[in-house]
Amino acid sequence: MVKKTCMPPNKAPITPNFELPKNATDAHCHVFGPHEVFPFHPKASYWPPDNGKEELKKIHEAIGIERAVIVQASCHGIDNRAMMDALANNPDTYRGVCIADDSFSRQDFETLNDGGVCGVRFNFVKHLGGAPDLDKMQKVLDKVIPLCWHLVIHVNAEDLIEYESFFSQLDMPIVVDHMGRVPTDLGGEQEAFQILKRFVSNENWWVKVSGAERISKAGPPFEDAIPYAKELISIAPKRVLWGTDFPHPNIKTHMPNDGHLVNLLNQYCDTREQLEDILVHNPAKLYNW
Repeated sequence: MVKKTCMPPNKAPITPNFELPKNATDAHCHVFGPHEVFPFHPKASYWPPDNGKEELKKIHEAIGIERAVIVQASCHGIDNRAMMDALANNPDTYRGVCIADDSFSRQDFETLNDGGVCGVRFNFVKHLGGAPDLDKMQKVLDKVIPLCWHLVIHVNAEDLIEYESFFSQLDMPIVVDHMGRVPTDLGGEQEAFQILKRFVSNENWWVKVSGAERISKAGPPFEDAIPYAKELISIAPKRVLWGTDFPHPNIKTHMPNDGHLVNLLNQYCDTREQLEDILVHNPAKLYNW
């Protein structure tokens, strides 16, 4: 079977035009492979270029990031070994979010927890296979709630609409990836963004103002994402996270420069206090730093 490949990331980020605060956190990034050591899932919808823990470290050093949350990506499926290997090499500064299914035992989750995992992620987006079996998903959540984990949902805008009732019933901390992937050309009044704002107004909901390159319709420098990020920050300034999404899987046209994405974050924030909350204090609270 021929696997869909991904564009390689830009490994020469510009230096951000402002100084990041101490313990600045990339709350959404990935490690891929190397696939000879950590194979991709045979049924993965894409096989990205290898970008392991060493490449991630170099990018973070270049842009001023000191802490990171490694989010398990669908190309590795429920095999979390690459992510766990990266956490083991940086136990003080890295945390993880796994992918799991109902075959995982409570002991499996305790082992992941001991290794620095704080959450479990479910993909709903169609190009990554679509929504999970909701009953099986609930079985997983029942096992991780006692560990005080949070749920990360990767959704497209239409998923916020379709699964609004299901998401509303979940009683645990929930983090929405990439601003819910709401397309900027549909405006701030679009139904999906209104649902997202209602969710984020609840104390157990968090959102990542990441993925500007994914929601933008104008292209670089992705400034059409700014109003969406600013509105989400205004609703829940203490429950907003940010991440690079390096190595940026499944980008179709404009591979972002991570230094530019850091600069864009600065445009989201009205004050240095907001910036420090998003980069330092909010992730420290959620990820136990």
